[in-house]
Amino acid sequence: MPASTASSAGRPRTDLNATVFAATLRAVHDLGYAGATMDRIAEAAGVAKTTLYRRWPSKGALVVDCLLDALGPVPVSGVRREEIMATAIRWIAAKIGEPGVGAAFAGVFSDAVSDPALRTILAGRFQEPYRHALQGALDEPDDRVLLFIDVVTGTLLHRMGMTGEPMQGSDVDALTEMVLRTFA
Repeated sequence: MPASTASSAGRPRTDLNATVFAATLRAVHDLGYAGATMDRIAEAAGVAKTTLYRRWPSKGALVVDCLLDALGPVPVSGVRREEIMATAIRWIAAKIGEPGVGAAFAGVFSDAVSDPALRTILAGRFQEPYRHALQGALDEPDDRVLLFIDVVTGTLLHRMGMTGEPMQGSDVDALTEMVLRTFA
């Protein structure tokens, strides 16, 4: 068998990741975070469960990569700090409102409370890139950027958990105003 045939066998990795990430968000949206098991995600993606476990050691690790893909980089547009912060708040509020994203976000955080390995993944792969981007854009000390992230995401995820609906409209505006006053 020619070497080029062996290397082209199977689905390309990026295509597979996109398929798995879409299936993960669909499963979380349809079944809830707890119901979106690796078995169900694999079935929804049309792959073997072993395919998932070769790439991700746990559902939590898969969901973290899925969220990183769904969220993309934090927008740090604007000239003034207030513009950058307001843009970031509205961006994460909108992302949490996308089907499956808010529930995946809340579920993986909840699992991390009792899973030190998942906390390490969340801190290193998820929080750190966003903290670094915001810290560079805002020129704030580490602890203030972490407080900003905690207040905003904590509030948005709390609303999602308490109502099943993402925070929208005037409530996002009020949250933005409150946070901007605190960080002025």
